[in-house]
Amino acid sequence: MATFNSDGLQERSGEFIVPAIDIMEGKCVRLTKGDYATSKIYSDDPVEVAKRFEAAGIKRLHIVDLDGARKGQVINFEVLEKVASSTSLKIDFGGGVKKIVDVKQILDAGAAMVTIGSLAVKEPLLIEEWLMEFGADKFFIGADVLEEKVKISGWLEDGGVNIFDFIGKIISLGTTNIFCTDIAKDGVLQGPSTDLYKAILMQHPETNLVASGGVSSTKDIQDLKDAGCSGVIIGKALYEGNIRIEDLSIFNS
Repeated sequence: MATFNSDGLQERSGEFIVPAIDIMEGKCVRLTKGDYATSKIYSDDPVEVAKRFEAAGIKRLHIVDLDGARKGQVINFEVLEKVASSTSLKIDFGGGVKKIVDVKQILDAGAAMVTIGSLAVKEPLLIEEWLMEFGADKFFIGADVLEEKVKISGWLEDGGVNIFDFIGKIISLGTTNIFCTDIAKDGVLQGPSTDLYKAILMQHPETNLVASGGVSSTKDIQDLKDAGCSGVIIGKALYEGNIRIEDLSIFNS
């Protein structure tokens, strides 16, 4: 049975913590502020990383196909298939999704949700078609933000819309499953943009908003939960040991 927090937002039991696995050339890496030149390899085996997360009680996983994002076409289907077949994690997967065949292949490969970023800004009517065909629960819409402006195409272009209007548009298309990354915070371990998320939820309280970027401590996680976020994506803080995976169970209870 679904439960709701004090603001009426749905809480999914055991799914607040969402570790990120970014894939480049088949390896688990992390970038700083989305710069491919800053890539650091943390593991040659993403499947083993995913298994460690699952063994620690994690239920969800955010996989980003960095090769796909850079090339504009999904590359790492095989990694997704291996992780999905080796774990029972609820996986969202994205990076290079452009066509309906990509959506079908990602779902067929075992992902529970398809992550969409720039395409939601560039072609909202296409996203609306996909939501109607596959169901709103099959999509996770990402907004990359710098100074409240949405950025697209690997954070290189201005999307021409602010985050508040963008989220309003996405909700009007038929889904509230949204995550927001503050580019200025990504990969630098200096704390998340909690005030930004509070402002988003104040304006769009129906949003199942997942925070991303900057998380560096369990206090950051608690602050985001207190702010009303439905989840938090964590990457570098886990890989660098700033947050111990065994300390995360209290947030998934």
